[in-house]
Amino acid sequence: MAIKFEKVSDGNYSLDIRGYVCPQPQLYTKKSLEKMNEGEIVKVVFDNPSSAETIAQMCDQAGHDILERKQEGGEIVMVIKKG
Repeated sequence: MAIKFEKVSDGNYSLDIRGYVCPQPQLYTKKSLEKMNEGEIVKVVFDNPSSAETIAQMCDQAGHDILERKQEGGEIVMVIKKG
């Protein structure tokens, strides 16, 4: 398992944290957002359902917007805009 955080295009990033359990997905999402500028977007892909709520709570507290949240099979995708 390896965390994959990469720039997809200007202002758009991808974070693949499949295979990790709480609290790692939330921590890696937070660290990724700290590297980004305000208004930039990251697509986070993970497969630990309990992480969805902790990531959503973290975004709410930090002022980030969740633009999209969907489940595709066993994977959860969240698109987050840094606030």
